[in-house]
Amino acid sequence: MEQKKIKYKRSYHRVIMLGIILLMMVAAALAYAFTRYSTTKNTLGQAGNEKTTIMVMGVDSRTDDVGRSDTLMVFTVDEKKDDVSVLSIPRDTRVKIDGHNYDKINHAYAYGGHQLTQKAVEDLLDVPMNYYVLINIQSFAKIIDAIGGVDIDVEKRMYYDDPWDDNGGLHIDLYPGMQHMDGKKAIEYVRFRDGEGDIGRIARQQHFIKAVLAKVLTPAVLPKIPEIIKEVSSTVKTNLSFTDMLKFARLLPGMKDGGVTSSMLPGKPAYIDDVSYWLPDIEELRRNMAETMDVVMTSQMEADAQQTAEEYNKSLPDGLKLLSKGPEKKVNNSDAVENNTEKKNSPMKPEDITVMVINSSGINGAGATVAEQLQRKGFKISSVETGRTSSNQQTKIMTNDNAVNLFYGMSFPCVIMTGSGTGQAVVNIGRDYRR
Repeated sequence: MEQKKIKYKRSYHRVIMLGIILLMMVAAALAYAFTRYSTTKNTLGQAGNEKTTIMVMGVDSRTDDVGRSDTLMVFTVDEKKDDVSVLSIPRDTRVKIDGHNYDKINHAYAYGGHQLTQKAVEDLLDVPMNYYVLINIQSFAKIIDAIGGVDIDVEKRMYYDDPWDDNGGLHIDLYPGMQHMDGKKAIEYVRFRDGEGDIGRIARQQHFIKAVLAKVLTPAVLPKIPEIIKEVSSTVKTNLSFTDMLKFARLLPGMKDGGVTSSMLPGKPAYIDDVSYWLPDIEELRRNMAETMDVVMTSQMEADAQQTAEEYNKSLPDGLKLLSKGPEKKVNNSDAVENNTEKKNSPMKPEDITVMVINSSGINGAGATVAEQLQRKGFKISSVETGRTSSNQQTKIMTNDNAVNLFYGMSFPCVIMTGSGTGQAVVNIGRDYRR
């Protein structure tokens, strides 16, 4: 059985750093001017050394906690094709971390900072990272306000209320449609969580990237880029120099038509007790990376990927339960988020609903038990997570209007509320839960 060396504290800050996606784009574009990484290791990155890779981390650090890289992306830049590809790595991805056996990839930062995270990423992808960008997520609102806010086409109803969350509570109340958001309001958009889990968060990341890039490319903001970069640089750790970052202003217009291709690490969700994991499909991942790096995989590369996958599968702990398979295809950021307009008269079935289960009861295993009950009823489970016992007295189920009746007759007391998007639900288990 796999031992947990870190007690994971769930936080709604895990995607706030996306507001600083401007800086990510800075790093990606600036890589055009840099010398290439060289290595003697026979990796996909060595074969595809015409391209440049940049690892971008958003860290949720606190005064009493070193933090975790709760948002992790790899940018691959091809200067010949004027192309940027972005791979999103779910924070729950189960990987082998040097000196710490297998654990979630976001724990690598707590164990050994960005160096250990980079090593875990390189081993997983079989591609070396040329550069890294480490962002403190607390600067989110400041950056959005610095560019004058962003225009976001909110794809669905987003409602969440937790008066005990973090500093002063969390209240999210957004309606579908185009709206202008300052930094504070944009935080609500990127902090929202529902039954889609990491899949939904990554789709919103792509949507947010598109909105921020569109704003940065306006005539009103473009001349201010050097000033904005200077303001942000104090909150960022990177091996890119400030002088190099300033060159980004000349490269921005060229990115407008080139676009950004985004993808999510292929794999599938699983959980053990109340801990969720994302299990990577290593062979599919290596094939995808070969395509991204413009590399034809050799028979040796295929064999290495197969052997790594076999070793990984043997390492899976007893009691690990698989959930539904996640998406693997690449998508363009312009199509990342569809407008899921509510269909008022469409009857729904349990198999149409994806549920995220949060155990805030303080009872070990309650999340896994509820997840199994929901699965027996036909619901799909996206993740099982551990919340804070103080957060909720009552067990609450948040779903959409057309799915309320599907949750009647649960074996535990609960309050059913409406407000989530179509096809999603969140079950937050409170202190009133009894087996």
